[in-house]
Amino acid sequence: MRPAPTILHLDMDAFYASAEQAAKPSLRGKAVVVGGLGPRGVVATASYEARRLGVHSAMPTAQARRLAPNAAYLVPRFSLYRTVSDQVMELLGRLSPLVEPLSLDEAFVDLEAGGTADDSASARATGEALRVAIHAVTGLSGSVGLAGSKMLAKIASEEAKPDGLLLIEPGTERELLAPLSVRILPGVGPATGDHLRRAGMTTVHDLAEAGEAELVRLVGKAHGHGLYRMALGLDDRPVVAERDAKSVSVEDTFDVDLHDRVRVRAEVERLAVRCVERLRAADRSGRTVVLKVRRYDFSTLTRSETLRGPTDDPTVVREAAGRLLESVDTTGGVRLLGVGVTGLADYTQEDLFAQAADARELAQRAQEHSSAPVEGGEESVPEPEPDSAELLAARRWPAGHDVHHEEHGHGWVQGSGVGRVTVRFEEPWSAPGRVLTFRVDDPLLRPADPLPLVRDAADYSSWPASLPKSRSGADSSGGGESSP
Repeated sequence: MRPAPTILHLDMDAFYASAEQAAKPSLRGKAVVVGGLGPRGVVATASYEARRLGVHSAMPTAQARRLAPNAAYLVPRFSLYRTVSDQVMELLGRLSPLVEPLSLDEAFVDLEAGGTADDSASARATGEALRVAIHAVTGLSGSVGLAGSKMLAKIASEEAKPDGLLLIEPGTERELLAPLSVRILPGVGPATGDHLRRAGMTTVHDLAEAGEAELVRLVGKAHGHGLYRMALGLDDRPVVAERDAKSVSVEDTFDVDLHDRVRVRAEVERLAVRCVERLRAADRSGRTVVLKVRRYDFSTLTRSETLRGPTDDPTVVREAAGRLLESVDTTGGVRLLGVGVTGLADYTQEDLFAQAADARELAQRAQEHSSAPVEGGEESVPEPEPDSAELLAARRWPAGHDVHHEEHGHGWVQGSGVGRVTVRFEEPWSAPGRVLTFRVDDPLLRPADPLPLVRDAADYSSWPASLPKSRSGADSSGGGESSP
């Protein structure tokens, strides 16, 4: 534990949904749900207006629609979220060389290592300045927690939501934690929380009073020891600037179970290519290819194959995933498919290039063999079941995604169906726009890239030069929440 609250935790408020509201003037102040929109879709983020109706992350979208039938349901736009995340992380990087991103919208910062804070007053000033800078650059709000440890800083940012700042003064940790639910502590999920509740422990104070020996008896030695330390507010984990990824993977859940073996194979190959794209984007290679298959009855199977050395060749990964698929029975139907690569390295092994060439040659031979004409001139390769026109339209025009019309300008898709696509034409800095409907094949309408959320962002190129660099001598006795 540090003697000063110089660990900062930033958590952007309802990030995906807030970004969508900032981009779409007509949705500001309204319930917005971002996630998968199919029958098996899951909510990724809900705006605070939707949360008040009972919608929350990880909820099935079908259930969310029952709770909030009038909300706007949008498909995620990860290109926009990554752009905004990069802007936020760049601001954090100016505060300290030790920034530990946890996701696109969340990170720890060691302010002491950056010389931007060494006591409560300078830490609070830095946190407030950060919130102002984020809003000026991105148009979004974030909540900030400041404490002497990572655990407490994260708890503080959660308590400060939305759009607030909470600083936990050293020495007040146990007092703040005592009345909170045990679920606030890292690693205490629904199962552990229910187990502790049955033992009469519902608050952090209950855990501290129970003692380490009792917690070890209830949840095991490793977990019990850690749980007792957290209940006392003890956490010595450092902020780590670089977290080494152990694997790269992609997966898709299908709205309708896949039964056609050719279609399943095609999806596996497509996922393998996407996986390699992510692998190369991270400048990594991997030695072990992993296939994940979730069947119609929710049973999940994984198969893996270790190569002679690390690779980032899409043909090698695709062929390995295909071989793994041969060992899995998919006749009952497939709900989910995933392809991953583990055993990551920063290089590729030379002999794998020969392996890739061999794989390409085999694939070419198989293609030539399978496409050879048979009697009647038909080809022997069975065609996968075609997607419906409605599904194709939804894929081309996802709800919430950007479009541009040659006559009407920039807009976003409100929905599509029956051969039509409905578009609202507005920009982040405009008034709510008008709605028009077009044919899905209108030649004047095309997909577009997201617009920036702030047209004339403030210049923060020299920030944070004005922040205090040493003890200011200001009164730092007060804690608690503050807002600009």
